[in-house]
Parts: sequence; C-alpha cells; structure tokens
Amino acid sequence: MKKRSIYIMVSVLLLALAVCYTDAVIQPNYVIKSIIKIIFYLLIPMIYFLFNKDEFDDFKKLFSFKVGDLKKTFLLAIIVYLCIVGGYFLIRNFIDFSHVTGNLLNNMGINADNFLYVTIYIAFLNSFLEEFFYRGYAFITLKKHIDRKIAYFFSALVFAFYHIGMILESFVFPDILLIIFGLIFGGCVFNYLNEKSNNIYPSWIVHMFTNFGINTVGFILFSIM
Repeated sequence: MKKRSIYIMVSVLLLALAVCYTDAVIQPNYVIKSIIKIIFYLLIPMIYFLFNKDEFDDFKKLFSFKVGDLKKTFLLAIIVYLCIVGGYFLIRNFIDFSHVTGNLLNNMGINADNFLYVTIYIAFLNSFLEEFFYRGYAFITLKKHIDRKIAYFFSALVFAFYHIGMILESFVFPDILLIIFGLIFGGCVFNYLNEKSNNIYPSWIVHMFTNFGINTVGFILFSIM
C-alpha cells in the first residue's frame, strides 16, 4: 500500500473518530463544533495537497463545474427529498422521534429559534465540507493510490461512522443500525455520482437535498411547520 493512501486513510479515520467522540462525549455548542469542523475538514486535505504538489491539478478538478448531467442530478435530488419527507410520515409511528429535539437542545443548543440558521449551514456549507472531505479527498483522491473498491467502501463506511456520535442519544440501537446502513448506502451512491465527473458537485447537490429533507422533518418536530 502506497504511503499516500496510508496518509489519506489514517487522517480520515482519525478525524472521523475525533468528530464522533466530540459529538458523543464532549458535546460542545453547535457553533464551536462547526468552526472546528470547518478548519480541520479543510486543513487536512490541504496539507496533503501541499506536500504532494504533483496532484494539485487533480485537486482543482474536484471543483471543476460540469453542466452535463445536472438535470439528472437535480431530478434524483428531488426524488431523495420526497422519499425522506414521505418516509418520515410512513415510519413516524414505528420509530420514536420524541428524543430528537430534546437532545438537539441539551447537547448542541439547537432549538426552534435558531433551527433555521442551523438548517442553512447544514444544507449548504456543511454538506459541501463533507463532500469535499469524504468524496473528494477520501474517495476520488484515494482511489488513485489504492484499489477502487476499497476506496469506495472505505469512504462510505467512515462517512457513516462519523455520524454515530450525532445520533447516539436520539435513537435506540435498532434504529441506529438502520440509519448507519442507510448512510453507508448513501455514501456509496454519492461516490458513484462523483466517479464519472471526478468532481464533488453531483453528490453535493443530492446531499444538499437530503439535508433539506431531514431539516424539513426537523421543522415538523420543532412544530415550526
């Protein structure tokens, strides 16, 4: 295994573990956590590309906008949004969502008054950071130095793992397992969307609408709508 692939995989694992631990144990204010997350999600890949300047052109391609398949991407994004919102109404009598808003308030200071601002951050900036880190860095960049299948599932698995700290106190164990499997599947789909274009925009658009769907459920839980 090449040194570059080892660096990418170790750095991604360590940061995902740190974020998971922070969410589950330290539980800082959401603003503080977001600032720290922005710094490290940008810093770690930038250090890699700084020391591997021969890959800097590949780094720029991650942000190379291509119009080609955007119609299909937006169609998929809308379908995902409708599935999430519709799915909530189908399963709300089977999964206990009553602890979600309480945990958001107690652990991160998120409430009905600031949820709109959190929603905007999550939908646009946070989704972009995650796509840059888990798809641009931990998949597109990694698969140039390691077997494609390993990169595929490594990125998806770590992406799912880092969410555990966020959902640990809001759901019971069977529900957590279901969410984790969903995140792994979603991570694989995001990788698939980006593999053809070699940029992060297709998955970012779908991820954005996924967050729109989740946040719509949040608005319902907070009785905002």
